[in-house]
Amino acid sequence: MLSDEIEKLALSLPGTEENAHFGTRDFRVGKRIFMSLPEAGRAVFKFTPDQQRMLLEMEPGVCAAVPGGWGDKGWTSLYFVEADEDLIRQSMETAWRNVAPKSLVKKNGHH
Repeated sequence: MLSDEIEKLALSLPGTEENAHFGTRDFRVGKRIFMSLPEAGRAVFKFTPDQQRMLLEMEPGVCAAVPGGWGDKGWTSLYFVEADEDLIRQSMETAWRNVAPKSLVKKNGHH
């Protein structure tokens, strides 16, 4: 999957807007970021620490915890050039659900 396909997929999620912080493109619902694209071939997703642990066990060559405190909080890199589309889609939807208001998640059937 390419960066523009990832961007299109992210923007298709309800309430998502593209923005930037520290020069890095990000995607958010309201003020809460669920994904950023810090460099070519890599997306960073907002997971819970438990979600992160599970993903790292299942996809060790494709995913890695972000270094430092952000990684401890669940932020996870996914190298999307090596990842299949289902993994990318599931990761993005999980991260979106983690930050979207519960009413928006319910309304759009993303429970």
